[in-house]
Amino acid sequence: MDETELNIREEIIRTGIRMNELDINQGTSGNISVRWKEGILLTPTGIPYEELQPEDICHQSWNGKVEGKLEISSEWRFHLAIQKNRKDVNAVVHTHSNHATALAIQEMEIPAIHYMVAAGGGPNIRCAPYATFGTEELSQHALKALENRKCCLLAHHGVIATGASLGKALWLAGEVETLAKQYLLILSTGREAKLLSGDEIERVRLKMSDYGLKTGKAKEQVK
Repeated sequence: MDETELNIREEIIRTGIRMNELDINQGTSGNISVRWKEGILLTPTGIPYEELQPEDICHQSWNGKVEGKLEISSEWRFHLAIQKNRKDVNAVVHTHSNHATALAIQEMEIPAIHYMVAAGGGPNIRCAPYATFGTEELSQHALKALENRKCCLLAHHGVIATGASLGKALWLAGEVETLAKQYLLILSTGREAKLLSGDEIERVRLKMSDYGLKTGKAKEQVK
């Protein structure tokens, strides 16, 4: 592998470790992918992030062919489908963060409680219907929930966050968890959440089109 690919593989591993440090993921759950050449680089299944080496990261081509010595993540279908169908996406981060997953268990979206909801691309963060992990059905549900959005919840499962770079995808995954925690706190008051208007969310969305993390090695990796 060349130096650029090595750097991306190393950043994928660092991102997995960072997800756990940020408490938006636990153990070996969750997975990460980055667009690379004619496909994606994707984490393997069931290996603690801190034990991974760059050569352990799998490569999967657009036609589904896998290269790597370890078994690819069980969620490869939605990683591949998202990056194949969304040319604006160069990285996908999937987490099981506690507060966002709690809402997903209740099959609830995150409405426009705070202007940062606009970072997800619209007036809400949708919750995709439930389907068994690793299935084509789940992949299709995720694609639908991500239409005109950068992130979504997966019912009874977790979170998908996307980005033009791996750093931005990780940042957005953290924002989704913060918004979910805020929404649960609102719900705990027993009062109905007061929401921002669709017009205001759209105004903020346009204003923050380049908002968020602006650094990171795996930037705009369209190859």
